[in-house]
Amino acid sequence: MSKRKKSISNDEVMVRELRADPAYALEYLKAALEDEQEPAVLMIALRHVAEAYGGVGKLAADAGIRREVLYRALSPHGNPTLKTFLAVIKSLGLKIGIEGPAKAA
Repeated sequence: MSKRKKSISNDEVMVRELRADPAYALEYLKAALEDEQEPAVLMIALRHVAEAYGGVGKLAADAGIRREVLYRALSPHGNPTLKTFLAVIKSLGLKIGIEGPAKAA
């Protein structure tokens, strides 16, 4: 009888890759932020990064948010308040910038 390798989910693979390469994690979040058609992409990306860097429970404690609230906020159907979103960004050590429209030369 042959032993089967345990399969791992795409989420687990992504978390491993993000943990291994912080620069990739940053680009991953930037790309998710640019997806204007599907806001859930950003919530999922934030959850992946949170899991890669200490877990959602640790992030919730750092951000001063109940763990259950953060799990719900970072779900595909999550719709966090601006306060929650900014607390997550700050706790991950990230900053958000605003840029104006490009001016035609």
